[in-house]
Amino acid sequence: MAVAETAGMSKAKLSTQEPFLRIENVIKRFGEFVALKEISLEIYPGEFVCFLGPSGCGKTTLLRAIAGLDIQSEGRIYQNGEDISALPPSERDFGIVFQSYALFPNLTVSKNVAYGLENRRMPRQEVQRRVTELLELVGLPDQGDKYPAQLSGGQQQRVALARALAPSPNLLLLDEPLSALDAKVRTHLRHEIKLLQRELGVTTAMVTHDQEEALTMADRIVVMNHGVIEQVGTPEQIYREPESAFVADFIGAMNFLTGEVTGQDSITIEGRQLRCETGELAVGKAVTLALRPEEVEVQTDTGAQDNSLDLKIVYHEFLGPVVRLHLGWEVGQAPLLRLELPAEQTRADSLKNGAPLTVRLPARGLRIFGRGER
Repeated sequence: MAVAETAGMSKAKLSTQEPFLRIENVIKRFGEFVALKEISLEIYPGEFVCFLGPSGCGKTTLLRAIAGLDIQSEGRIYQNGEDISALPPSERDFGIVFQSYALFPNLTVSKNVAYGLENRRMPRQEVQRRVTELLELVGLPDQGDKYPAQLSGGQQQRVALARALAPSPNLLLLDEPLSALDAKVRTHLRHEIKLLQRELGVTTAMVTHDQEEALTMADRIVVMNHGVIEQVGTPEQIYREPESAFVADFIGAMNFLTGEVTGQDSITIEGRQLRCETGELAVGKAVTLALRPEEVEVQTDTGAQDNSLDLKIVYHEFLGPVVRLHLGWEVGQAPLLRLELPAEQTRADSLKNGAPLTVRLPARGLRIFGRGER
């Protein structure tokens, strides 16, 4: 099968296509509680999109609205140009995989995969051919006669994936499909799912609360919080260019520093001045600075440099390949910054608590948010 060309799809390329799935001003209420607040989103043919966010942010509610399992209170959903807003699940073109596998325990693996095909009254020979093809595709060619209880969790999820793909849907919905698996199986299976999705070219939307899962699998990530979309972008955009303090904090590790604007290109933090682009922020405005730990630079020369801070090691953590340093003004105080250094580049005698360390916060890595946005 041909490999889809959607992975890493550029914004310019997306804009030249018609969206396969279009969500317009979707609102979902449960009594007085508003779970989705005017959600609008476009997903393009062959794209792998992850809905990412903390528990209760609305990501599963959005997926269920797309599937018709919980129809939205307001707004419209279009799939391949057709308005499916009020259609029941049975009349929508999708396959779905749940966290709990949802396999029939009394049916063999082959019968589970064949279930949807038999309901469509496909010829028996065609059903068998399709089941054989799919079990081969998901790496279980010899497991057809087993029952779900005889399989591992990872194998059961492969069967669930094969069953969802059996009717050749144009849309695949994944509701936290890997969260019930152990870490090693989860890492392996997410790679396989992504390869399979690229091979089939099926448009896919996946719900997850695992940021690493989203960063490694998605063409684009939809970060959600409290029923709204905080940001949509490629994994690189979400990580390197967060548009809100919530996104900056939720994706990856982040240092946050509180300060005040003191000029067009300057901010003070506890009396220390830092140079950075402040845009149109007014002098005196309280702000939060964000900086990734890997962007903090250890200053080794003695010359004065902009944005240098003389700190001390409050404590450190040995993590195998890297050492994580927590730095502050004094030992015993709350750490101000954290950074990670390759373990082979650090000396044990230099990592004692209280040891001085001069670091530099490069202006190019600093992002500014209004105080209280987190």
